[in-house]
Amino acid sequence: MREAFFLALALATGGAGAGWAETAVSAIGDAERGADIWIFCSGCHQIGPDAEIGIGPPLTGIFGRRAASVDGFPYSRSMTRAGRDGLTWTLETLDAYIENPRVLVSGTRMSFDGLEDAGERADLLAFLRVYSDKPSNIPEAAPTARADVPTLPPETLAIVGDRAYGEYLSSECTTCHQRDGSDKGIPSIVLWPEENFVLAMHAYRQKLRPHPVMQMMAGRLTDEEIAALAAYFGSLTP
Repeated sequence: MREAFFLALALATGGAGAGWAETAVSAIGDAERGADIWIFCSGCHQIGPDAEIGIGPPLTGIFGRRAASVDGFPYSRSMTRAGRDGLTWTLETLDAYIENPRVLVSGTRMSFDGLEDAGERADLLAFLRVYSDKPSNIPEAAPTARADVPTLPPETLAIVGDRAYGEYLSSECTTCHQRDGSDKGIPSIVLWPEENFVLAMHAYRQKLRPHPVMQMMAGRLTDEEIAALAAYFGSLTP
């Protein structure tokens, strides 16, 4: 069964990836199980040599591709900004996006909330890799370096932010972001769920989100300060 599956994939892709599919994919997951998970993605995305733009962009050749780079697809402003900032789809960034799309790209139009199960994400990534001709970020030797990202201990997520302290800290944020929630070329951060705000800031810290200024800003903040900012901006009324 498995041999037939990979043979079919190799034929469907014109042989692309056939030399490494069965040996290397196992380092990140099971592509055959990933094909079952792909069914839930296929309502919006197509994959394979004849894939076309649908509700979502085609995902053929996703590894190594810059975000928002499929010609003719109407990406959200947030995804376009992320691509302009340098977001590239790798094993690590795809894993983060599939786990929680809005942690990596706040204003994405992706219509699902994320896939929490790390094993299922690994299987889906293995399936996507079969259709990618640029898997260089995935070493052939196991184990492949990957993490469920951003990785935060429960106690970090449990910090209750001090809203007043967040307001005090917010002046540096509002030199770019608008307190009234308007989006003038800079994404709004007003009324974000606090956990999403915290996860997004830690994604900058871990350099998953590519904006260098935000990486620097997040790197200077303590866990308590991030929680305080989350509490403040989450409480504002636009």
